[in-house]
Amino acid sequence: MEYKNLLFEKVNKIAKITINRPEKLNALNAVTFSELNHLLDFLQNDNSILVVIITGSGEKAFVAGADIKELSNLDTNNGVKFSLFGQSVFNKIENLSKPVIAAVNGFALGGGCELALACHIRYASENAKFGQPEVNLGVIPGYGGTQRLARQIGKGRALEYILTGDIITAQEAYSIGLVNKVFPSEELLLKSIELAEKIIAKGKDAIAKSIKSINAVDNISLLEGLKFEAQQFGDCCGTEEFIEGTTAFLEKRKPNFEK
Repeated sequence: MEYKNLLFEKVNKIAKITINRPEKLNALNAVTFSELNHLLDFLQNDNSILVVIITGSGEKAFVAGADIKELSNLDTNNGVKFSLFGQSVFNKIENLSKPVIAAVNGFALGGGCELALACHIRYASENAKFGQPEVNLGVIPGYGGTQRLARQIGKGRALEYILTGDIITAQEAYSIGLVNKVFPSEELLLKSIELAEKIIAKGKDAIAKSIKSINAVDNISLLEGLKFEAQQFGDCCGTEEFIEGTTAFLEKRKPNFEK
């Protein structure tokens, strides 16, 4: 399928998705969400893809927010549907069994910040900026921002940033745990690919179960989480991947999970 607002390429088991509306600073509109929704289903079912990188087209923006022209026409009923669909797409990112790396190459505001939050790991360029400025439009974050931001950086900081609409630098985002690492712009994609390649060398089933177990933290108690972890751990034991990994360790060699 050809996409209007997305660029998609696959190299060495890594899928790269580029939000491609540079004239709109890659703002998210209905078409972009529909295309992303379709592509995520494809990625989940393509066993040849092991890691996904999401970035934005151009040098200014990752995703500068939602398309305000579309947003301005919403009433209450349509607003709920608008929010729920966006949330469902970002939920697919968060629950994808393959790691998703956000390579944040500029403005990540509103829906852009929410998109980055849905990804498993966030790398940012030095010129990146983050924020949830929706209150300036008389609305709140609607794609999971109130929930994921609070879980990522704590309730107090999330309240401050959402209630003020303040925009922060990549370095400040790093200092509060919003992003994992910050790089010069010209190194961002290279470092994201290096991370992807490092992950690819590990057992893919163990990676998928790690994502599933860590995501469970937000939904269940500690005791339930420990029980869930034990089950996922047990499901790994005895598999071909487990046998290769443990055998390689005992034989003092690197495991080959591509057998």
